[in-house]
Amino acid sequence: MRIGLTFDLRTEYLALGWSAEDAAEFDTEATIQSIESGLRELGHEVVRIGRCPALAGRLAEGERWELVFNFCEGARGRSREAQVPALLECFDIPYTFCDPLTAALTLDKALAKRVVRDAGLPTPDFLLVEEIEDLRSLSMPFPLFAKPVAEGTGKGIDADSICRDRAALEATCRRLIERFRQPALVEEFLPGREVTVGLVGTGRDARALGVMEVRLLQSAEKGVYSYQNKEQCEQRVEYRLVEPGPFRDEAARVALECYRLLGCRDAARLDLRADAQGRPNFIEANPLAGMNPSHSDLPILNGLLGNTYQDLLSEILRSAMKRAGTRPGGPLR
Repeated sequence: MRIGLTFDLRTEYLALGWSAEDAAEFDTEATIQSIESGLRELGHEVVRIGRCPALAGRLAEGERWELVFNFCEGARGRSREAQVPALLECFDIPYTFCDPLTAALTLDKALAKRVVRDAGLPTPDFLLVEEIEDLRSLSMPFPLFAKPVAEGTGKGIDADSICRDRAALEATCRRLIERFRQPALVEEFLPGREVTVGLVGTGRDARALGVMEVRLLQSAEKGVYSYQNKEQCEQRVEYRLVEPGPFRDEAARVALECYRLLGCRDAARLDLRADAQGRPNFIEANPLAGMNPSHSDLPILNGLLGNTYQDLLSEILRSAMKRAGTRPGGPLR
């Protein structure tokens, strides 16, 4: 099969003057090479496309692919992850991972939490702070946790994200709003275990691969799975599979229900944290999970389970190809 590969290359954005944190969600050459090599080892022809403007240009020139392996984050706006899926749907080209609606919904963490909460699934209480005056309506007890509403890779998260009084909260929210030019999401801080759940498949075929705990080492920034801790995870973080038992089963159940509810497809990673009673709560969903074999949470979890990187890619392709084969009607182009 001829597979197109869409991605945002980190070095391209750094060359444009973006800071390391601003470009943190974009991928390294090593990640792109790993996906390309893995797909070729599965017997496919791989064509590098690049970011959304490059895709638009090649589509305009008439180039087509049987499937696009999409892990393009997009550059700006809370709908940036929806840009490539929307463009591919316009040209009736099947692709991996979530559709435009899910991409936009899950990037806006407040909207995703509203959907999860309205479905009766557990998620920490929260307040969206568009300007500091919004904190006047705050009724949640401290400590609280503040982060940008529409960022990933721990961007904007550091030790100051845990706010223990109103003065600290106001200072952190002001910094986040000014720095990222978007609202801050303020959540009830949950003191329990932090886990990430890897999932594969679509709809009824979806299943949890496993549940992995994120344990911060002595060298880590304390208390938070921050941007710096994620970027230096090899030295700061220990990842281990959660042992069989009620907590693991409940975390997998909550994650799978949220995965299906939010419309995730093919594969994704959902982050959960336990409350004071030890119950896992939904924190956020990443329907375009990182794919670096040794640095990204989903492939790390997959490896801890004894699976190969090619196994994970094969699962993703199998799900996407099944969806492509069941599309209604004939070709649009």
